[in-house]
Amino acid sequence: MEAKTVLTFSEASTYTGISKSYLYKLTSARKISHSKPSGKLIFFEKEELDKWLLSNKITPKQEIEADAQRYCMSNKKGATK
Repeated sequence: MEAKTVLTFSEASTYTGISKSYLYKLTSARKISHSKPSGKLIFFEKEELDKWLLSNKITPKQEIEADAQRYCMSNKKGATK
């Protein structure tokens, strides 16, 4: 499966760790990218699955605080000019 770029429904379920029933719900609700070339069989692009799996990234609180501090410091410098 490592070299494949297109996965069958069963392979996609195994690859993602998502149950077949939930994967089917995602496809029928059009919440996950898939193809149905014959109108029956469902296929997935491995790259699209990876994007979907990583699509809702949660930024750690520590990183948000560091970004906020950098932002505040850069605005203070700009305000004194």
